Amino acid sequence: MDKIKVLFMGRKPVAGNSLRWLLSKESVEVVGVVTDSHLPQSVCAGIANKSGVPLFSFEEALAKTNSGELVFDLGLSMLFWRKLKEGLIHSPKLKTINFHPAPLPEYKGTAGYNLAILDGLDEWSMTAHYVDEEIDTGEIIELQRFSICKDTETAQSLEKISQEYLFKLFVNVVERVLETKGILPTTPNHGGRYISRADMESMKEIKEGDDISRKIRAFWFPPYDGAYITIGGNKFTLVDEYILNSLADSSVSRVF
Repeated sequence: MDKIKVLFMGRKPVAGNSLRWLLSKESVEVVGVVTDSHLPQSVCAGIANKSGVPLFSFEEALAKTNSGELVFDLGLSMLFWRKLKEGLIHSPKLKTINFHPAPLPEYKGTAGYNLAILDGLDEWSMTAHYVDEEIDTGEIIELQRFSICKDTETAQSLEKISQEYLFKLFVNVVERVLETKGILPTTPNHGGRYISRADMESMKEIKEGDDISRKIRAFWFPPYDGAYITIGGNKFTLVDEYILNSLADSSVSRVF
């Protein structure tokens, strides 16, 4: 039986777990990995190097795919940060699937974790969808839903929780592709809200009328800047008692 050739694109630990799982499948041949290999501690680059899988920059993968030098049946994108285009979308016969850390069609682009908290949601989900020419607009394959606590979640804690569900979704969807060797059924992906990175950064500023504690939790994700105020032209990230308590050393008494 011919193996399904996969081009894997991704970063962060959940992408590493996904890549390891792919490499364990006898029916899969990973023909290349596109990742944050420019970083000294790149998880996926380390796995690829150890497994003897070719590493490509985004530009290399795109050029080799467009020229026909790099051929694959299925593209898989797990938290990859570049907008896919041309051959990376259209050349694989089984298409390219993206795993998006927010529910579609409602939350497109960035800031999903932040908006989940700002919007006071008690449920969140990860989405698998086919990739088209725009960002997060391709047909939806499957959602992995789970409960969250709207009163205690931070962007950091929600990201951590989501990794488990992203991996479950990845395994579920890819197993179905390997079993059927075809295009999976989908539902439309119309409407919703798109947030760019610039939009997300502008949302961090504390403004009159904000629920400040909620906004602090919504953007608490060190070492990135959190919810902030500006004094003398300088930005200062805010914390509150909830954040301080979450950081406290339980062995240290409050009594001085």
